[in-house]
Amino acid sequence: MTNREMFDLLKAAGLTTEGVCGLMASFRAESDMNPKNLQNSGNKKLGMTDEEYTEAVDSGKYQNFVRDSIGYGYAQWTYWSRKEGLLRAARDNGSSIGDPMTQISYALQELAGYRDVIAILKTTSSVKEASDIVLKKYERPAVVCNYEDNPSAENKAALEAAMNTREQYGNEFLAMFSGDQGSKEEIELTEKQARQKIADIAVGWYGRKESNGSHKVIIDTYNSHKPLARGYAVQYTDAWCATYVSAVAIVAGWTDIIPTECGCGPMIQLFVNLGRWIENDAYVPSPGDVIFYDWEDGGNYAVTDNTGNPDHVGYVVSVNGNTIRVIEGNKGSGEVAYRDLQVNGRYIRGYGVPDYSRKANQAEAQGSTSGNTSGSTGSGTGSGSGGGICMTPQWVGEVTADVLNVRSWAGTEYPNIKSWPQLAEGNRVEVCDSVKASDGSTWYYVRIDGRIFGFVHSDYIMRLASSSGNTSSIKVGDIVQFTGNTHYTNSYAGATGKGCRPGKAKVTAINQDGAHPYHLVAVSGGGSNVYGWTNAADVKA
Repeated sequence: MTNREMFDLLKAAGLTTEGVCGLMASFRAESDMNPKNLQNSGNKKLGMTDEEYTEAVDSGKYQNFVRDSIGYGYAQWTYWSRKEGLLRAARDNGSSIGDPMTQISYALQELAGYRDVIAILKTTSSVKEASDIVLKKYERPAVVCNYEDNPSAENKAALEAAMNTREQYGNEFLAMFSGDQGSKEEIELTEKQARQKIADIAVGWYGRKESNGSHKVIIDTYNSHKPLARGYAVQYTDAWCATYVSAVAIVAGWTDIIPTECGCGPMIQLFVNLGRWIENDAYVPSPGDVIFYDWEDGGNYAVTDNTGNPDHVGYVVSVNGNTIRVIEGNKGSGEVAYRDLQVNGRYIRGYGVPDYSRKANQAEAQGSTSGNTSGSTGSGTGSGSGGGICMTPQWVGEVTADVLNVRSWAGTEYPNIKSWPQLAEGNRVEVCDSVKASDGSTWYYVRIDGRIFGFVHSDYIMRLASSSGNTSSIKVGDIVQFTGNTHYTNSYAGATGKGCRPGKAKVTAINQDGAHPYHLVAVSGGGSNVYGWTNAADVKA
């Protein structure tokens, strides 16, 4: 975790800039910003490096973590009950005790119980005030206890030296974060890092609860963003799952790709309007995707598509094989907590898929549409920037098999998707990406009917050649003027057309053989809401 990432997470928790810098100063003084730091005397006593100690605790080989009275981690947790809490947090998260996110989340949970400390950190405009109270009331190292037991001149000098060091560190952090570092890092993000940024902010509120009022910072963050969705200010007693998703986007400053709403249904519609809604609940998500649930999903969920009213929403934070880990606000009795479920599992309504490529640097954004996936494997991902699956159509193919199964991932061991389980000979699809299955075969990630995504075996898709006589100068990536009022679900005659507004748009795919040859996506501020295939006559260079 970078210093900037830690700063953003602590700011998201409601601390002032000076409060964050004061707390980070303590972490630097205690562990030199190393989450796996073992107290030096512990290295010598146990004969272990920091890494060896961390691995031994994680694996269960070392059983005395809680009671060994050896400082560990960012805050050098030492007392048995505090180390027990850290260990429990790591186990609950399925993470290492040395995981930076786990430790920051745990520190925030602890601080919620130190009312005097957290009150200062959330209101102070003084780095010294913040670093001093963290030292004396939260961290409480030996120099503090020694002075309290014996306020001698020597002990006073040691305490003042510790205070001065932390103030200095805090001011260095303040200088670092008060400049233009944030905007520079934004520019240099890859898509994978952009997705992880959202996941990190979301996890930063882990453990916030309605029962103790710690969730209020989430509600306040949402209500601070204007204009409010539908003009409604969320109350502390309202359901707040969608509010939580929105608040994360607000903290990131990315409400252009993650629309703000306090209701699940309206939020889905906003993703639809952006052209970033995946109706297929068998879709394999990536970190940062927004997952919606419908608790009334039927028992035949494995072979049907859930199209009911959404009841709940959260952020995908990781995908391991077929297991999705989600973090949600207002989960269960009203807290920010994790949920694990399977790809294509019961209750999945669908996904909002923010366009994180817009937050990546230009080189990464261009790489996301290259289609080069020679290094992909069945357990990995495709050619999208940062390792994600590319969802932008690259070319058009035609099914050559009598019947072709559309699966939830690359490989015959995966089930057919529910919303479009099979294709017939002659059907046309838009090929977005390719992935290697576990047996080494190549599978295409395809879009069907302009809205459904799935995987098909590459042996049964024939690439269609474009018309050689076309002399249009328009190419993929161009910004064009869309003059029409209809966009289509696919490029072929007979496709379903829907109304839309004219304006500026980006060309994301071209099929010169199609009846509607240009796939356009509206650009921000261009006046249009087009997202689909359009007539050539309606596109002007």
